[in-house]
Amino acid sequence: MPITPGQELPELKVTPDRFLTVRYAGASGDFNPIHIDEEFAKQVGLPGRILHGLWSMAQVARAQTEAAGGPHTLRRLSVQFRGMGVPEQELIVTSTVRELHDGNAIVDTEAQQAGNKIIRKAEAELDLG
Repeated sequence: MPITPGQELPELKVTPDRFLTVRYAGASGDFNPIHIDEEFAKQVGLPGRILHGLWSMAQVARAQTEAAGGPHTLRRLSVQFRGMGVPEQELIVTSTVRELHDGNAIVDTEAQQAGNKIIRKAEAELDLG
Protein backbone atom coordinates (compact mmCIF):
# COMPACT_ATOMS: atom_id res chain seq x y z
CA MET A 1 0.00 0.00 0.00
CA PRO A 2 1.42 3.45 -0.85
CA ILE A 3 2.07 5.60 2.21
CA THR A 4 1.31 9.33 1.99
CA PRO A 5 1.68 12.33 4.33
CA GLY A 6 -1.30 12.73 6.64
CA GLN A 7 -2.24 9.09 6.28
CA GLU A 8 -3.29 7.24 9.42
CA LEU A 9 -1.66 3.83 9.58
CA PRO A 10 -3.66 0.84 10.81
CA GLU A 11 -4.18 0.81 14.56
CA LEU A 12 -2.59 -1.97 16.54
CA LYS A 13 -4.80 -3.28 19.33
CA VAL A 14 -3.42 -5.82 21.78
CA THR A 15 -4.58 -6.90 25.22
CA PRO A 16 -1.74 -8.09 27.45
CA ASP A 17 -2.83 -11.12 29.45
CA ARG A 18 -2.46 -11.32 33.21
CA PHE A 19 0.81 -13.29 33.00
CA LEU A 20 2.55 -11.11 30.40
CA THR A 21 4.65 -9.18 32.93
CA VAL A 22 6.00 -12.41 34.43
CA ARG A 23 6.92 -13.81 31.01
CA TYR A 24 8.42 -10.50 29.92
CA ALA A 25 10.47 -10.29 33.14
CA GLY A 26 12.02 -13.62 32.23
CA ALA A 27 12.67 -12.58 28.65
CA SER A 28 14.07 -9.14 29.50
CA GLY A 29 15.80 -9.88 32.79
CA ASP A 30 13.86 -7.03 34.45
CA PHE A 31 12.47 -8.61 37.61
CA ASN A 32 11.52 -5.35 39.33
CA PRO A 33 8.72 -6.37 41.72
CA ILE A 34 6.41 -3.63 40.39
CA HIS A 35 6.09 -5.80 37.29
CA ILE A 36 5.69 -9.24 38.87
CA ASP A 37 4.41 -8.89 42.47
CA GLU A 38 0.82 -7.61 42.74
CA GLU A 39 0.98 -6.97 46.50
CA PHE A 40 4.32 -5.17 46.33
CA ALA A 41 3.08 -2.95 43.51
CA LYS A 42 0.03 -1.98 45.56
CA GLN A 43 2.17 -1.34 48.66
CA VAL A 44 4.19 1.26 46.75
CA GLY A 45 1.06 3.05 45.53
CA LEU A 46 0.49 1.48 42.14
CA PRO A 47 -2.87 0.06 41.05
CA GLY A 48 -1.22 -3.36 40.75
CA ARG A 49 1.46 -4.85 38.53
CA ILE A 50 2.41 -2.56 35.66
CA LEU A 51 3.66 -3.35 32.18
CA HIS A 52 7.32 -3.01 31.33
CA GLY A 53 7.86 0.18 29.37
CA LEU A 54 9.97 -1.66 26.85
CA TRP A 55 7.11 -4.08 26.14
CA SER A 56 4.86 -1.09 25.42
CA MET A 57 7.54 0.42 23.19
CA ALA A 58 7.82 -2.89 21.34
CA GLN A 59 4.11 -2.67 20.51
CA VAL A 60 4.69 0.80 19.02
CA ALA A 61 7.51 -0.65 16.92
CA ARG A 62 5.30 -3.59 15.93
CA ALA A 63 2.53 -1.28 14.69
CA GLN A 64 5.01 0.51 12.43
CA THR A 65 6.63 -2.58 11.00
CA GLU A 66 3.27 -4.26 10.33
CA ALA A 67 2.12 -1.17 8.43
CA ALA A 68 5.33 -0.81 6.43
CA GLY A 69 5.94 -4.45 5.48
CA GLY A 70 8.17 -6.01 8.14
CA PRO A 71 10.83 -5.44 10.80
CA HIS A 72 13.45 -4.50 8.21
CA THR A 73 11.54 -1.25 7.52
CA LEU A 74 12.08 0.32 10.97
CA ARG A 75 15.11 2.58 10.76
CA ARG A 76 14.60 4.56 13.98
CA LEU A 77 12.19 4.80 16.90
CA SER A 78 12.09 7.43 19.61
CA VAL A 79 9.49 7.42 22.39
CA GLN A 80 8.57 9.25 25.60
CA PHE A 81 7.21 7.09 28.39
CA ARG A 82 4.45 9.10 30.06
CA GLY A 83 2.17 6.70 31.86
CA MET A 84 1.80 3.23 33.29
CA GLY A 85 0.23 0.39 31.39
CA VAL A 86 -1.50 -2.48 33.12
CA PRO A 87 -2.21 -6.09 32.17
CA GLU A 88 -5.64 -7.19 30.94
CA GLN A 89 -6.50 -3.83 29.39
CA GLU A 90 -6.41 -3.19 25.65
CA LEU A 91 -3.43 -1.19 24.40
CA ILE A 92 -4.05 0.84 21.24
CA VAL A 93 -1.23 2.19 19.09
CA THR A 94 -2.13 4.95 16.63
CA SER A 95 0.17 6.36 13.97
CA THR A 96 0.05 9.17 11.42
CA VAL A 97 2.54 9.80 8.64
CA ARG A 98 3.96 13.29 9.11
CA GLU A 99 6.25 13.47 6.07
CA LEU A 100 8.08 11.57 3.37
CA HIS A 101 11.76 12.21 2.79
CA ASP A 102 14.24 10.33 0.57
CA GLY A 103 12.17 7.14 0.53
CA ASN A 104 11.51 7.23 4.26
CA ALA A 105 8.33 8.02 6.16
CA ILE A 106 8.44 9.98 9.41
CA VAL A 107 5.55 8.78 11.56
CA ASP A 108 4.06 10.31 14.71
CA THR A 109 2.75 7.60 16.99
CA GLU A 110 1.49 6.96 20.52
CA ALA A 111 0.11 4.17 22.69
CA GLN A 112 -2.80 4.44 25.10
CA GLN A 113 -4.89 2.35 27.43
CA ALA A 114 -8.40 3.52 28.38
CA GLY A 115 -7.61 7.04 27.17
CA ASN A 116 -4.38 7.23 29.19
CA LYS A 117 -1.42 7.89 26.88
CA ILE A 118 1.38 5.72 28.17
CA ILE A 119 3.69 6.50 25.23
CA ARG A 120 3.50 9.98 23.77
CA LYS A 121 5.33 12.00 21.17
CA ALA A 122 6.89 8.93 19.66
CA GLU A 123 8.49 9.17 16.24
CA ALA A 124 9.32 6.35 13.88
CA GLU A 125 11.29 6.44 10.67
CA LEU A 126 10.30 3.80 8.16
CA ASP A 127 12.28 2.77 5.10
CA LEU A 128 9.76 2.48 2.30
CA GLY A 129 12.47 1.05 0.06
